Amino acid sequence: MSFFDRISEGLTRTRERFTEQLNVIFDRGPEIDADFWDSLEETLILGDFGGPATLDIIEQLQDAALRLALPDGYAVFDRLADTIAAMFKQTDADPFEQQPVCVLFVGINGAGKTTTVGKLAKDGMDRGRKVLLGSADTFRAAAIEQLDIWADRAQVPVVKRVRGADPASVSFEVIEKAEASGADLVLIDTAGRLHTSDDLMRELEKVVKVTRKRAEGSYPVRVVLVLDATTGQNGLQQAREFNRALALDGVIITKLDGTAKGGIAVAVSHELELPVLRIGVGEHIEDLKPFDPQDFARALIGDIRTHRN
Repeated sequence: MSFFDRISEGLTRTRERFTEQLNVIFDRGPEIDADFWDSLEETLILGDFGGPATLDIIEQLQDAALRLALPDGYAVFDRLADTIAAMFKQTDADPFEQQPVCVLFVGINGAGKTTTVGKLAKDGMDRGRKVLLGSADTFRAAAIEQLDIWADRAQVPVVKRVRGADPASVSFEVIEKAEASGADLVLIDTAGRLHTSDDLMRELEKVVKVTRKRAEGSYPVRVVLVLDATTGQNGLQQAREFNRALALDGVIITKLDGTAKGGIAVAVSHELELPVLRIGVGEHIEDLKPFDPQDFARALIGDIRTHRN
């Protein structure tokens, strides 16, 4: 299966929801009128694109319709994928391609942080990187054991302590071990934090601060949010709070294959100006993919020709 086909398959549920809405629009006819624009706006909102991104998409399409004298709604939709792709914040430096680099993974419980860390460790090893894992999730009962399983699978070392240890001190030790071993890809898993808990967020701020101070001169430290796509607009609120507290460097969107809310990737990237670094479209290692805005947008909306009479 090709790269695009795997992403397209993973976005099936979102695309089916989108297709249902498009069929409703075109059942009324392809005329570009107020009802057309209202229906398109509703379709994007229902796909969890969020208010700001939706309004920008509509405005850009309306401008193109007037400027280019587009003949009908089909011509508008021919421009939709490119317009959606343009909503994403681009990055000049993928953290996972930097050498050396330390990446801290943050997010709420259940978002898929530990699994994501494991998949990226395996990918790094397969590409010849010298990888070191850090288990700074010292509170969740199975977190250390889960990361151990991924470390064994990827054949990479992992720094860990007993359950309940101070996560900031674990991160400090990870950097020490990374320097001593010459690791060039350091991935640190942190405990899930409720974005609504000020105390837990302050503790996470401490982890980031300690890691950056210890790594200064050795490793740039990047903070990446792992976000569960199935949470929809609640995920956007999570991203707002984590970004406010930690000044995120990017986001990884997981579980896109299990939701019809794939537009959340657009909402988060556009509103918070955060690059989407990877997307998860399945449980297998190969289902965590580097993000390409054009491929994502094409897979999200499908083939517009299927709606033509």
